[in-house]
Amino acid sequence: EQAAHGVYVSPDTWTDAMYLLHLRCGQAVFSHETALFFHDLTDREPLKYTITVRTGYNPSRLQEDGFQVYTVKKDLHEIGIIAMQTSFGHSVPVYDMERTICDLLRSRKNIEMQVFQDALKQYAKRKDKNLRMLMKYAAMFHVEKILRPYLEVLL
Repeated sequence: EQAAHGVYVSPDTWTDAMYLLHLRCGQAVFSHETALFFHDLTDREPLKYTITVRTGYNPSRLQEDGFQVYTVKKDLHEIGIIAMQTSFGHSVPVYDMERTICDLLRSRKNIEMQVFQDALKQYAKRKDKNLRMLMKYAAMFHVEKILRPYLEVLL
């Protein structure tokens, strides 16, 4: 059966929507609330999968299919990509925790503040956090002045 454009699956298998999205759009990287879910920085499962693609890619078909799509300049698109496993065991590209926090700050008008604050609190408690990398990304994405007061309160 056709699962997505150009993607076919056996009718007796469970479909991994995240992996299908990755196969359908190879440059798509899971970001924002979806990345928070991957990193256990939120207890909310995302209603819509959120991805980031390079500027110039036409996201209209993905948006029609119910995905939240962000675009970013080509030189910033590759920063912070790691591979993570979906619940079905497939490997998909996801932005790391530090990049995700910066993305949330950049898109703060589209995101509930409670989700961001909870994610930052969870991040601050983690042993595997990388504050140097977070500040480096914050400078690259021009959110350093917004992030600093939050970190001063939490750390």
